[in-house]
Amino acid sequence: MNLEKFLECLNSGKEIDANSEIHKFMSYLSQEALKLTNKLNNSYQTPEEIRRSFSEIIGKSVDPSFRMFPPFYTDCGKNIVIGKNVFINSGCRFQDQGSITIEDGVLIGHNVVLATLNHSMVPEKRGNLIPKSIYIGKNVWIGANATILPGVTIGEGAVIAAGAVVTKNVEGKTVVGGNPARCIKNIEA
Repeated sequence: MNLEKFLECLNSGKEIDANSEIHKFMSYLSQEALKLTNKLNNSYQTPEEIRRSFSEIIGKSVDPSFRMFPPFYTDCGKNIVIGKNVFINSGCRFQDQGSITIEDGVLIGHNVVLATLNHSMVPEKRGNLIPKSIYIGKNVWIGANATILPGVTIGEGAVIAAGAVVTKNVEGKTVVGGNPARCIKNIEA
């Protein structure tokens, strides 16, 4: 299994059998991600060093405008796409096997969780994984301790309130909050 084939399988959204080669490769990538995030999280790094470390984690260069305050956690890293002028605050956890796309100008608060995997609802297949992508549009602000669940799209200019659990798509230029998150108001600008 190679990375390209792995990402192709995951991005198809098809269920991944717990005993498959894809699942084994996922475990291999998890170990690599643990090693790289440990390097990022356990010593001081300048902003330039953080960008280099994060680029190594995701396997592609990030824009010089990218900013992050570690620690940062991921159990894959290779299925993340980051735009320009993105800021990720400390303590965030990205489970990106199903893919995470973060567009330009996104601000992500402390301890945000982006989760792209579910397990099978069939008890005998509970170890199987079901990947679904998360897409975050331009100029979105995600407040501290929010959780974004698999398959969610957040529209351009939306605000996710602190502590929200987002289970469904979010319209652009709206504020959502609560558990499960619901629309609180529209943004007039």
